Amino acid sequence: MIFFKEFWLRAINILRSKFYDSGKFGRLFPFLPPFAQDTEKVRMALLEIGKKGAGAIMDQPANNLDNPNILAGFTFFGQFIDHDITFDPTSNLEQQNNPEAVENFRTPALELDHVYGGGPIVNPYLYDFKQGGIKFLVERVSLDGNSPNDIPRNSQNTALTNDPRNDENMIIGQLHLAFLKFHNAVVDFVKADGVTAPDQVFSEAQRLVRWHYQWIILNEYLPHIVGKPLVDNILEKGRKFYKWRNKPFIPVEFAVAAFRFGHSQVRPFYQVNDKFIAPIFDSSLDLANPDPNDLRGGKRAPRRFVQWGNFFNTGTGTPQQGKKIDTILSSPLFDLPFVSDPSSLAQRNLLRNLTFGLPSGQSVAKVMSIKPLDRSDLNDVAQLGFDRSTPLWFYILREAQVKADGRMLGPVGSRIVAEVLIGLLQGDKMSFLSQNPCWVPTLGKDGNFRMADLLKFAGVV
Repeated sequence: MIFFKEFWLRAINILRSKFYDSGKFGRLFPFLPPFAQDTEKVRMALLEIGKKGAGAIMDQPANNLDNPNILAGFTFFGQFIDHDITFDPTSNLEQQNNPEAVENFRTPALELDHVYGGGPIVNPYLYDFKQGGIKFLVERVSLDGNSPNDIPRNSQNTALTNDPRNDENMIIGQLHLAFLKFHNAVVDFVKADGVTAPDQVFSEAQRLVRWHYQWIILNEYLPHIVGKPLVDNILEKGRKFYKWRNKPFIPVEFAVAAFRFGHSQVRPFYQVNDKFIAPIFDSSLDLANPDPNDLRGGKRAPRRFVQWGNFFNTGTGTPQQGKKIDTILSSPLFDLPFVSDPSSLAQRNLLRNLTFGLPSGQSVAKVMSIKPLDRSDLNDVAQLGFDRSTPLWFYILREAQVKADGRMLGPVGSRIVAEVLIGLLQGDKMSFLSQNPCWVPTLGKDGNFRMADLLKFAGVV
């Protein structure tokens, strides 16, 4: 009887097609089998890989090394990008999920809909109608007129955003705020350029904000993560694996595996400003504390602001490095304070690879004509049966560790991430790549624009 129950809950035979609705998730490799069958034995093995504590495979504080290639700010910029294009609040860790039936509550386009919402008419609570309703509402951390800004909140400190995840930690919340202020500064820029009609000002400011954001993704973020040669190769020779029939969609190999590489970049502690250094999360602290000694979101206090010179090369501080891209996660991520069991982020990611029936890293590498990792590179998961058929998320992290010394993604991870992000730009009729591929930023210097430039233009540096 136990087997019968498990069969119906987990061993559902999910259809795998080649074409997908852009409002749903889909697959890059629908013809590849899952890396493992969903059984209690497999689940227990995955939980073993992702557990916390001494001797654990992924929780090794002494080996959690800094990445000399990627600054800490790009960890959260990657999270910000993810929130722009994927939101899956409905799938289940306890049963098989069909990507074609799972609603994506974000649009598969790099258009900042998690910031703009539906605009001033559809989401008026996001906008400042004392300034005509075309600028975003921002607030002060305290009643002191000289205190730092915060994203707007209601009386219970719930952030007024189009995506609640943009307030799940203080740093992503402050990055969201930076984009609000960037838009507001661009509104002033557009007005100074002679545009007067409010709807035209908003529309032009939104276009400029989106295009400069897309430029950063293509010309700064991706070269750090996958290398500029691969970006240039895809732009010149096209995508090999990420295809669609009508409109782009988000593949689960990207959303559930490859683009979760950023979890390994998170530092256990951050120096967020001159007076505040704290762990990213601390589950031992009181959730109701209005100013806890960690960086969880949903809080407002005078010390809870970011000095961006600690995260990007703004010339105003010494930026921290992200952690290497590898199979080691910072210890606070093994005990998240805001989720139910399992509270380990590693365990949750591994189970999600199982419930979405993702293929093994080895099978994806072979399809891409890339030499898979040697079994000796996966000795630590051999006794659990995953050295031959490895969960794609774990494989991509280990591949980065083995083939790129954790400084960037390896060939399989790089190809998936680069093809999807570039493909989203190419498939969006309103992106700068589609409308004007020769466009260069108008708000930067010398035809370039970086995150540091955005932060300075926004007035948060």
